[in-house]
This record gives sequence, C-alpha cells and structure tokens, in this order.
Amino acid sequence: MVASPQTDKFAAHLRMLKERSGRGYDRLGKEAGASGSSLHRYCSGLSVPTDYRVVHAFAKVCGASAEELRELHRLWALADTDRDVPATTEAAPEEEREPESEPEPGSRAEADHPAATLVPAATAVPAATAAAGDSEAAGTGDGDVTPAGAAAEPAARPARSRLAEKLSSRAAVLAAAAAVVLVAGFVWLPVGSSAGEAPSTGGELLYSPACRTVSMGQHDECVREVQTLLMRAKGKLAIDGDFGPETLRRLTAFQVLAGLPATNVVDDATKKALYGRQVSMTTWSPARVAKRVREVFAEDPDTAVAVARCTSFLDPLYVLPNTNGSRNWGVFQISDARLQDLHGTPLRAFDPDWNIRAAHRLWSVRHDFHDWPSCEAALKKTPSGTAGG
Repeated sequence: MVASPQTDKFAAHLRMLKERSGRGYDRLGKEAGASGSSLHRYCSGLSVPTDYRVVHAFAKVCGASAEELRELHRLWALADTDRDVPATTEAAPEEEREPESEPEPGSRAEADHPAATLVPAATAVPAATAAAGDSEAAGTGDGDVTPAGAAAEPAARPARSRLAEKLSSRAAVLAAAAAVVLVAGFVWLPVGSSAGEAPSTGGELLYSPACRTVSMGQHDECVREVQTLLMRAKGKLAIDGDFGPETLRRLTAFQVLAGLPATNVVDDATKKALYGRQVSMTTWSPARVAKRVREVFAEDPDTAVAVARCTSFLDPLYVLPNTNGSRNWGVFQISDARLQDLHGTPLRAFDPDWNIRAAHRLWSVRHDFHDWPSCEAALKKTPSGTAGG
C-alpha cells in the first residue's frame, strides 16, 4: 500500500509502544496472537491491519494506558480510511486539477460545495437551448438552410466561413446563457437544502444548513453539539468537537437504543431523537459488570473478567466497527455473525446480562475462550527470555 501521513502516525504510535515495552517483535507477537513479521510491517508503516483486535491486543501486551488505547484506535481508523483513497487522485495532471479552493474529495467542504446543486439547476439548460432554437426559427438563424426553390448562389462557398464564425459566436452565447442559468440555480438553491429536510425549530444547531451532515473525521461546532446531546443522554464521552472513534461508538449505541439504523452519521432521524430527550444511555458500571461475569463464568471467573476487560473495558455499550462493515457489540464484543447464531440483535447485545450469558454459551462449546483469540493469546503466560525480532 502507498504510505500516507495517517499511516505514518499510526505506525509511529505502535513503535513508541513497542520500544517502551523493551521486547522484540517475536515475543510480542506470541503474546498478542500475531506473527512477529506482521507486527514489524505495522510498526514500519508498510501495512495497516484490517482487524483492529490485533492492534488492541498488541497495545495491551505493551502496557498501553486507556488514553493511549483510545488514541491508537483513532489513528488506526484514520489510517484504515486512507487505504480506500483511489491512487489516481494524486496522479491527476496539473492542468486538469481544480483551483486550490476546491474541497478535498470526500471532505465536509465537498458536501457543502455549490456543485451539490449542479444537477437540479442543470435541468434548465435544455430550455435555454430550446429558446435559442426558437429564435433561429423566427429568422435569426445562420442562413445555412436554403429556402425552397432558391438557386445556389456562386458566393455560397465563401459565405460558409462567415457562417462558421456566426455558429461559433452563437455557441459561445448559448454556453454563457447556460452558465448564467447554472449560477442562478446556485443562488436559488441554498446549500444544504433538500426536499423534506427537517426545518430549523427552536434554534437547534443541528437543523441549520451548516450541520446538514455530521460524520466521522469532522471537527466543528456541529460535532460539539452532537457530543453535548449524547452526554445529555447519559453517554460517556469527551466534548471536544472532534468526531473520532469514541464519538462514533456512542452515536452508534444511541441509534440502536433509539430504534434507528446504525448509519454512522447524524441524519435527520438521529437529530430528532437527540433533541427529543427520550433515549437514555444509562447502563451498568464496570464493577457491576465484573461481578455478573464472575457469577456466570463460575468455572473460570478471573479469565472471563480479563477477557471482558480486554474486549470492551467492561463497557456494556461498547461498539467496535470492522473494516468489512460488520460490528462487535457489548461487554464481550459479540460479532454480527455470532449474534445471528445466538438469535440476538445489537439492542439485546447492549443488555449486559444477556451479553454475558450469551458469551458463556459460546465458551461452553469447548470450555475455552476461542471466540476471543486476541485476548486469549494475550492472557496466556509466556516463558521469560531474550526478546526476539
């Protein structure tokens, strides 16, 4: 893959954790459930893992703090997003590139750029062309059509050069008229307007044109408003105006609890639910979760609590997105596929008691934690020795 600034930052964070641990790639790989060569590629910025659980396990065996884990997840999400950027973007010739004021592809500015209104306004162009055609039929045409019965004049061939000039001028006029129509369309269609869009009521910021969409990677007052509303709903997150992995996890949990599709963006339905104050994100404390895990996993309570802490920090509303579009849910981070096997749903997975008992059902198949390979490998004791790699 082509290295990017985000990949470099992600790799630098991994190297910092590795160097601080004082251990080599081979030993860290054995403890994290990954190969030493793979960890070396990640730390060198040569590749980005598609499964964050590998990164999480590596950071845990390196002794990363909760704050460092959150930052590492943020960096991984940004680096993973960069892998999807088409390589042709950078290869475009200079003369074909837009002016410097053009927004970056996929950026917030692109969504709010006037080009978004190009299609509705462009529908007026055929009308302008038709009007020009009508004027030609009325006698302002180029004279290329000879009236019926008229004889061809000897000077007709030289006149064709003048005719071409007139056609070229008329094409320029029509193009200018089309441009005027398009510009008029830009003025007439305000950025962020659309049919059926929720009106601004009571001065709520998220209903303003500036907050038409709020999504991952955004950093502004719209994000701060979303974070404030999530906090008001008893969601636990920082209010910093930065839409990162933490905000995405809380937004996803809120949408599920509100009975909405987990869209990863703050759409109109989510805005209405956020301002409606009908959804509470109150849930069990980590201490209560640990107590219940010990009760259910009576056969191996210490390991079960350690696995739950490794996967979700004992947070019943923890959500972890995967690069293939699936997600892991709740205390034991039960995947979408496993939820289907257990006849569960994301909403049920947020019930800590159901999640813990469902995890015990998975454990009972082989009486081990094979469904959590990264955490299980990190918990295994390895003999001390010289660091490899």
